[in-house]
Amino acid sequence: MVERVARSNASVLITGETGSGKEFIARALHHHSLRCNKPWVDLNCAALPEHLVESELFGYEKGAFSGAESMKQGLFELASGGTLFLDEIGELEPKVQVKLLRVLDGAPYYRLGGNRKVAVDARVIAATNQELEFAVKSGRFRSDLYHRLGQIQLRIPPLRERPEDIDALADYFLQQQRSGLHFSPAALAVLRNYTWPGNVRELRNVVIQSAMVAEGIELKPADLPQEILAASGQPVPPTAAPLPKTGRITVQSTVTDLEELEKQTILRALAQTGGHQGRAAEQLGISRRTLSRKLKLYNLNNDNGNDGPLGVLNREQQQYFRAGIDIDVTIKNSKGEQFHVRTINLSSGGMCVSGIENPLQCAGELELTFPLPETGAMVQTKARVAWADVQKKAGLRFIHFPVEAQLTLDRWLHQRQQEEGWTIHID
Repeated sequence: MVERVARSNASVLITGETGSGKEFIARALHHHSLRCNKPWVDLNCAALPEHLVESELFGYEKGAFSGAESMKQGLFELASGGTLFLDEIGELEPKVQVKLLRVLDGAPYYRLGGNRKVAVDARVIAATNQELEFAVKSGRFRSDLYHRLGQIQLRIPPLRERPEDIDALADYFLQQQRSGLHFSPAALAVLRNYTWPGNVRELRNVVIQSAMVAEGIELKPADLPQEILAASGQPVPPTAAPLPKTGRITVQSTVTDLEELEKQTILRALAQTGGHQGRAAEQLGISRRTLSRKLKLYNLNNDNGNDGPLGVLNREQQQYFRAGIDIDVTIKNSKGEQFHVRTINLSSGGMCVSGIENPLQCAGELELTFPLPETGAMVQTKARVAWADVQKKAGLRFIHFPVEAQLTLDRWLHQRQQEEGWTIHID
């Protein structure tokens, strides 16, 4: 349906509960349209007050108001020829609704403070989690604008209405977080029996949390958050001493020594953040000072106050170690298109990059070219996208990495691990 609707220039109204994937569908509409090579521009209508929404959409002239020191194009102009995505459209104030209706009908408009009309050609896709029919009946939303926006309406069903999607989505998020880990049949049964009030977004968060505490290669029901087990009618594993929730993580264990459990949790967080204490503290939901105190308490720091050994990284853990680095990477997709991105971090199995303008252009096998950190020698390898987000970041998983280059990369990573205070264990 998305592919068929994308070929039209009609405006689209996407409805669905929070977290169901409305923006993802909107981006897919743009990607499959004839405007895919033109700009994609988005605005959250609920994030700005009325006067700023109008100036953002339609722009303003120099001197239009205090602080307007130069002319600014509006989002309609920036999206001309492409797609303008208006999220939370139900939050628009009545004054802006009137002006938006005229533009949707093809009428030129004035920038704020301007005396020359501007004509644009932008396809509008809008999204809302509200029932706009009720908003129209109550007078909060204009009836004519509602029908103009909804030339085509797409409803994204909540996750509880499409339980057949849970297995595929959960496995997708799991491979993004920890490649090689898989769900046990019992854990998948628990996920299917949960109602998911937060929809796909909640499922993603649960999978990320569970992957952080799972051990081995199988994620079991005991690794899932207690509230998921309880809501699904599953027995909650007993713990010898409850450890309070820390941020996004609920730690479950049968370890009787609470201090040892806390120590293991801290070491696991440090391993998952590549030894970065600031990010580890954020992940654990504690302050950087508290984490530093805990490290000293458990003799994980030198007596002189400098960071000491963080722990031991075994061979499996070394594969997930990510070292921060900023290098240029050339990507060529399956269509032969080339573009450049910058790395955020690098591991033996892949890299995180920024600058992915359109993640859908990275489908299939990619060819990467980048300099090895230790020698600067250029290496070519194959990769696939493991995950991508709306901040133009993506995780790339290596495939067919050259053996000699892999050895060079591993030496550099081992050096970085030791510099950060890890003890490297080689079987």
